[in-house]
Amino acid sequence: MTEPFRIAFVAGVTPDKWARIWRERHSDLPLELALVEEAQQRAVLVAGEADMALVRLPIDRESLHLIPLYEEQPVVVVGKEHPVAAYDEIPLAELAGEQLVAGDVASWDEVATVERLPFPEMSLKEAFEVVASGTGMAIVPMSVARLHHRKDLVHRPVLDVPTTQVGLAWPVDHDDDRVETFIGIVRGRRATSSRGTPGASEAGGRKAVPEKDTSQRRGSSKKSVSSRKTASSGKPGSGTAQGGKGRSGGRRGPAAGKRRR
Repeated sequence: MTEPFRIAFVAGVTPDKWARIWRERHSDLPLELALVEEAQQRAVLVAGEADMALVRLPIDRESLHLIPLYEEQPVVVVGKEHPVAAYDEIPLAELAGEQLVAGDVASWDEVATVERLPFPEMSLKEAFEVVASGTGMAIVPMSVARLHHRKDLVHRPVLDVPTTQVGLAWPVDHDDDRVETFIGIVRGRRATSSRGTPGASEAGGRKAVPEKDTSQRRGSSKKSVSSRKTASSGKPGSGTAQGGKGRSGGRRGPAAGKRRR
């Protein structure tokens, strides 16, 4: 019996369409999908536990072929009662007084105005539980936020944070015709299309698409979340949030986001 062709994928990536096409065209070749933690996306390939993987960049590309596929919009995830929920999008700098519970933001240490709490290592599901409690926020790709959607959470695009990328990776020494077959499906080749041989010029030597600079994106309104809170409470000068248990005191609300209509 033919061994299954194993495709690993990280949270937020949806390989279902490609798997369906594979099974329609190659019903005699079993396909196996496996969700893996982002921290393990390279390890499963190196260890031979997966033939290919849909990964989230950056990733150590040594001994791997990699084809960048598409970019993802970063979003901030907060509780539904958070002031950010009133806006369509928000600049990163206006979140400086928040606690970052989850998210890998390279410039966060330069932006943050409060010391980051030493949160224990946790899954995304656990991190969103913390965010829902009102302790802080998470900055993740939009696909991840949608995957973990909850009624007590909202997400909004966050500006000035580079987009993330999803790519298709596999070991350079993995000689299997099914690799090229799956690449063809992902790239939209028809069933009758001729198959080539994956090489370093196309995959291993191909550089990732440069990350887009989102710092100059759409203009921002002047009205702050703090002032909005003041207006809603009817108490002038009360826009500064008070610190509480598990939260940073003196948190200032976003001031330059685009408010929702």
